[in-house]
Amino acid sequence: MARVALVTGGTRGIGAEISKQLKHHGRIVVASYAGNDNAAQQFHEETGIRVMKFDAGDFVACEKAVGTIHEDVGPIEILVNNAGITRDTTMARMTRDMWDAVIDTNLGSCFNLCKLTFEDMRSKKFGRVVNIGSINGQAGQYGQVNYAAAKSGIHGFTKALAQEGARFGITVNAIAPGYVDTDMVRAVPAEVLEKIIARIPRGRLGTAADIARGVVFLTSDEADFITGSTVSINGGQHMY
Repeated sequence: MARVALVTGGTRGIGAEISKQLKHHGRIVVASYAGNDNAAQQFHEETGIRVMKFDAGDFVACEKAVGTIHEDVGPIEILVNNAGITRDTTMARMTRDMWDAVIDTNLGSCFNLCKLTFEDMRSKKFGRVVNIGSINGQAGQYGQVNYAAAKSGIHGFTKALAQEGARFGITVNAIAPGYVDTDMVRAVPAEVLEKIIARIPRGRLGTAADIARGVVFLTSDEADFITGSTVSINGGQHMY
């Protein structure tokens, strides 16, 4: 029977490609989103993938969503924590609300959804969790103390939870993407983008497919001896 996968932030950008690739490899995919109804509906119409709107940073909303998925589709066996936002500015200008929003969405969502799916995974003696970190959680980035803290936290969260899940057949890994060719990155001024690409040994931006292929492998049955790892997919920009 096909395994059920939840991809948070799964209707746009990297998340959309992850959702599509998991479906292509035989998973039953639910892609969550937070606010863009038009984009989510278009994604659903183009792919046939079920979409569900909820705030991954809100525990109660996650609890309701996981319950609905369990009833309508089945227990979640594959969880990809991809939901993320940015509220970039320097510490001097950053507000507590900007800090909380990024920590709650990027890191808090990992707790919420792992907490709500871990017991089912334990009972089935199978689970795959992939948390999407970032090169900026490894190396830091000017104007991103909130984002870098959240993504760095994901890497530590992954290592600790992997130790809890291993004896139950649950693997927990992270992927740390580098600069990927998304709308957000393409919005960077051309001269800045040129400098970014110049620092990538492979000489190009990553693609959403580069990241999705990593997720497909780490969530496969064959990846059962890989846990607690952070896989850097960044073209050699930061070797960590």
